[in-house]
Amino acid sequence: MAIKSLIINPGSTSTKLAVFEDETLVFDETLRHSTQELAGFEHIFDQKDFRKKMILDFLSEKKVDIHSFDVVVGRGGLLKPIPGGTYAVTDALLADLKIGVQGEHASNLGGAIAREIGDEIGVPSYIVDPVVVDELTDIARLSGVPECPRVSIFHPLNQKAVARRYAKEQGKKYEDLNLIVCHLGGGVSCGIHDHGRIVDVYGAFNGDGCFSPERANGLPPLSLIKLCFCGKYSQQEVTKKIIGGGGFNAYLGTNDAREIFQRIENGDDYAKTVMDAFIYQLCKNIAANASVVRGRVDQILVTGGIAYQPKVIEAIRDRVDWIAPVTAYPGEEEMLALAQGALRVMRGEEKVQEY
Repeated sequence: MAIKSLIINPGSTSTKLAVFEDETLVFDETLRHSTQELAGFEHIFDQKDFRKKMILDFLSEKKVDIHSFDVVVGRGGLLKPIPGGTYAVTDALLADLKIGVQGEHASNLGGAIAREIGDEIGVPSYIVDPVVVDELTDIARLSGVPECPRVSIFHPLNQKAVARRYAKEQGKKYEDLNLIVCHLGGGVSCGIHDHGRIVDVYGAFNGDGCFSPERANGLPPLSLIKLCFCGKYSQQEVTKKIIGGGGFNAYLGTNDAREIFQRIENGDDYAKTVMDAFIYQLCKNIAANASVVRGRVDQILVTGGIAYQPKVIEAIRDRVDWIAPVTAYPGEEEMLALAQGALRVMRGEEKVQEY
């Protein structure tokens, strides 16, 4: 019998749902939440019952028997740093999702809603490779200022899913390979996967690595200090310049790579310079990560929305294929990755992790 899973992935203004039988998608849906609907909730966790009701109402409308599921999987949130894997939504994990130990985010709701639905129908609830996956080595954490350690908050769910997909296609185990995985979306991250562990990463969440469509990263520190203390900007305004208003947005007024490439096609030299700089910085991150494993890299994988642009892949390949071949996996399959994480545990291929 196929294992039937309900996948729940809450975002800031939507909740993505998917139903899988083993790895086959039965259907998916995005439930939208208007600003007006969410305005009445002071904290993100206050939205839990509202979103859960929408999920159950939708499944009822689709005539899906809630008791037909074997497992419920939620997107992991801003928990304490933890190694990668599939985690049971225990009381301790649930408590940390509720208080938001590393901040409030809609993804904190995923595990909580999964736990409630799972308990109601008597099946396990899990989260898989949340954004706080931390497998850094000790030496990777040092930044030069003890009060400012390098942290690991990035895109491990998609990175690990793509790495496992590549390994499977090659007839190998993820744990037997050295891979560099670049996630190119609204945020950008570049991780070095050393035999199944992401031992170092340039991740846009904390301002580390190349700039991205919406973030300014790797800023010269003295210039940033001057900007902060020049008297023109509040802390909130500086933060907005870096997170949300940085990167492509700062230079070109858009975070849409498709629009930028259209400008380049139309002869916009400045847009080309910005895109070239983005690829240049990313490739420096790739080369730096290669040094972590002394150059012994089996493959470089590029994923995320920007990977749909063939010219980006060509430009990356031109700069770094001396390190290892480059393979593109455009887009992201986070819902499938969540389902696969639960399947690995339920099939006995992995042990469930305890938070």
